Amino acid sequence: MLVKLYQKNNNPQTLQEIVDILNDGGLIIYPTDTVYAIGCHGLKERAIERICKIKDIDPRKNNLSIICSNLSMVSEYAKVDNETFKLLKRNLPGPFTFILNTNHRLPKIFKNRKEVGVRMPDNTIICEIATLLDAPFMTTSLPHDESDDIEYITTPELIDEKFGDQVDLVIDGGIGGVELSTIVNCTGDEPEIVRQGAGWLEER
Repeated sequence: MLVKLYQKNNNPQTLQEIVDILNDGGLIIYPTDTVYAIGCHGLKERAIERICKIKDIDPRKNNLSIICSNLSMVSEYAKVDNETFKLLKRNLPGPFTFILNTNHRLPKIFKNRKEVGVRMPDNTIICEIATLLDAPFMTTSLPHDESDDIEYITTPELIDEKFGDQVDLVIDGGIGGVELSTIVNCTGDEPEIVRQGAGWLEER
């Protein structure tokens, strides 16, 4: 199912229906401030396992990421010291994934790695949904092979054509980007840029 949403003035009932899908363990594809992504309720382990299967991710070997609606939620599900909190505050919302140490509140599937990627995309659509969900939102970019046509991960109609039967809903938020988020590892003594992507880190 393909649903059109906008950066503002979305129908509250439509947004609630999307949240209901997530609360029921469903999967959705949605726009971010970088690329289109696939996600689910971050506390529902079976839904997370479905995404890992679609993306061919082994959670024992790959870091998983969550979207949080605000910095308070980040602090609920990850360990954040004062300096890291200031770094997040300077750069979020934005096209970053910050790798943080997890705490005991995320499902076991996250704890295998003891680390979690945290995102707060600068995209009103997914921010509205995350706020209404009032829970962490597991997220990963759409699977893409370099030999595939790029439009199958940027054009909502073609995304729906390719992935629609694997998820419960595809959100059309306009044409998506192709540049991934910048990954910043904050689990050591100093933040380390693991992958330079769309975001340019402001450290001070």
